[in-house]
Parts: sequence; structure tokens; C-alpha cells
Amino acid sequence: MQSSKETWFLLLSVPIYIIFIGAEILLSNWGEKKLYTVKGVLQNVYLTLMNGSLDLILRWAFYVSILMWTYEQHFFKIENPYLYWFLLFIFEDLAFYLEHRIDHYCRLFWAVHLTHHSSEEFNLTTGFRSSVLQPVYRFVYFIPIALMGFHPLDIVFMYSITQTYGILVHTQYINKMPRWFEAVFVTPAHHRVHHASNIVYLDKNMGMCLIIWDRLFGTFQDELPGEPVKYGLTKPLDNPHNPFNHVLHEWKGMASDLKKKVSFTTKIKYLFMPPGWSHDGSTKTAVQLRKELKKSAI
Repeated sequence: MQSSKETWFLLLSVPIYIIFIGAEILLSNWGEKKLYTVKGVLQNVYLTLMNGSLDLILRWAFYVSILMWTYEQHFFKIENPYLYWFLLFIFEDLAFYLEHRIDHYCRLFWAVHLTHHSSEEFNLTTGFRSSVLQPVYRFVYFIPIALMGFHPLDIVFMYSITQTYGILVHTQYINKMPRWFEAVFVTPAHHRVHHASNIVYLDKNMGMCLIIWDRLFGTFQDELPGEPVKYGLTKPLDNPHNPFNHVLHEWKGMASDLKKKVSFTTKIKYLFMPPGWSHDGSTKTAVQLRKELKKSAI
């Protein structure tokens, strides 16, 4: 189920992607930065096709229907069209921030989201490196928005717009934007930090379009001049060229942890505590790693 607005927007965005990605590939090769590899691009295309296919199936099967039913129960409606679209953008961007933060702080959802972070390359096609299973639950974050009187097809359309912006910040060719822009919006510098495996950068800058949520809720981190970004995961995948390993890697790790001879409560913690949590301290969360880093710097 797709609105005519979303269809037109997607048709217009495709040539924009082609132009920008083509330009970045040319600049990368001419400047000998080598930001692209054929295998990396093919992985990103494969993952976004899997995500997009699942999203279309689930959209038709049930989640737009759930949002439509929720919308019918809405408790107020915004009549002014300018205010309607402005607030839809604000609420949807906040919903994405909340989803994204949970994806990083709950291992069960990190197992889904990890795919987006598993590449050691960072270029515009990395923005298409989709978390394959995310369409299964993403719509849940849209339910409060539908209850506030925003039509489900408008919600999906706005998500397409904000996601396009989110894709375009995956670049190393823009250093810093003007200070006022950096204060309000997510920029490539902010999002490079988000994709870093450096301890100081872990679980930072969760916003899609607006960086104000990170500034308000304590997850903001500037890109530091003395801390070059290292892209990818803190522990690289064993077989990074296996197309299924990027999707199943963390699920295998959770299955292994659930086999440990520990209490039922501890097993539950292995599912819902932040990534890296362990009952015996053998692995560390991002918060624990940062504390250790600060102690060693003293």
C-alpha cells in the first residue's frame, strides 16, 4: 500500500541517489581514497533489497491495517496543513530517535540493527545497508503518531522523506556544516561518529534528521580532531563476505549465551541488556568500556 505522494517522491529520489553516488565514486577513485569496493556495494544493495521486500510484504499484509485502525481511534486532528506536516516531521523524527536508541541499548534489537553497522566502509551506499528485519517492528513506534490524528499513508510518506535525508549523510566528503546547521540537524560529521567503533563514539548521535534529540537526551558526541573514526563493529565479523552472516551474526551469539548454565533471569538479561553485557564481566557494554577508558586516562 503506497500513496501517490510516496510513489512520486521515490521516483524523484532515485536520480538524486544515482547522481550523488556516481559523483562520490568518481571523487573517491580520482582522489585515491578508495571509499568503495564492489563487494561492499553489492552487500549494501543485497541488504536493502531484502529489507525493502520484507517491508512491502508486511505493509500489504498487516502493519498499515493496524495503523489505519489506530488512526480511526485518534483523539484529536490538526486542521492546519502547515502545522500538520511540521508536527508530523517532528513526531516522526522523535519516534525514529527512540527506536534507534532502543536498537542500540537492547541486545535483542541490536541483533537486527547491527547489520547497518557491520561495514568497515562508509559511503553513500552504506545508507542503504538496511537492518533487514526492522520492518517487523518499526511500525509500533508510529502507533502513537496515528493516535494523534496523522494518517498512516502520510506517516509512511514522511518516513520516506526523512530516510532519504538519513541516507545522504553517509559521506566522508563533507567535513563540517555551518555552526547553526550543526546545532539543529544531523550532519555527515555527526553520523560518521555514529558509525564509529571507537569507544568514545559508541552509541552516539542517534537522530535521523534532527540532532536536537541527542543533545536533549545525552547521546550527543562531536567528531573529535584527535580521534579519527574507525568504521565497523568493535569486533569484526568472522566471515564478512558471507551475505547471511551480517544478518545472523548476533543471533548466533545470543543463542550461544542462552546455552550457558546460568539462571533464567540471567538468560533474559542476555536478551534485553545492552550489547556486550555479560554476567561474569567477560565482555563489556559501551558504558563500561568508556568508564574503563576514562580510568586509564587518569
